Amino acid sequence: MSQCPDRRTMLRGAALAGAAGFGLSACTPDSGSAASAVPTAPVDLGAAAEVPVGGARLYREDRLVVSQPAKGDFKCFSAMCTHKGCVLTEVDKKEGSCPCHGSRFDVTTGEVIQGPASAPLPEVPVKAKNGKLIAG
Repeated sequence: MSQCPDRRTMLRGAALAGAAGFGLSACTPDSGSAASAVPTAPVDLGAAAEVPVGGARLYREDRLVVSQPAKGDFKCFSAMCTHKGCVLTEVDKKEGSCPCHGSRFDVTTGEVIQGPASAPLPEVPVKAKNGKLIAG
């Protein structure tokens, strides 16, 4: 005949299960972070000339990063880290860095250079129109 566990054992099991679930959720990106990382409406980023040829510019307030690998060829990516959703704080040449856990991204391709992020930055459509960059 099996015996039912006492109340203390049940509460301890529930607490451990809750802690395990919290630990897993704390280490995964927010389910909405990828969707919110890409603008849903066009964003005017200003003069296209502000993005150096062969370099990149961070538009932190818009959570976007734009590079210009060749004259007139613009690439735009979300500047929200795919690890935990922090916004990149620095772009040095072709590398963007996340201040939260040290992830680094190639801002010309969106690819991860250094983790803990494992997914690339989402690409955002961008076009130069009348000397201005429009993303989204």
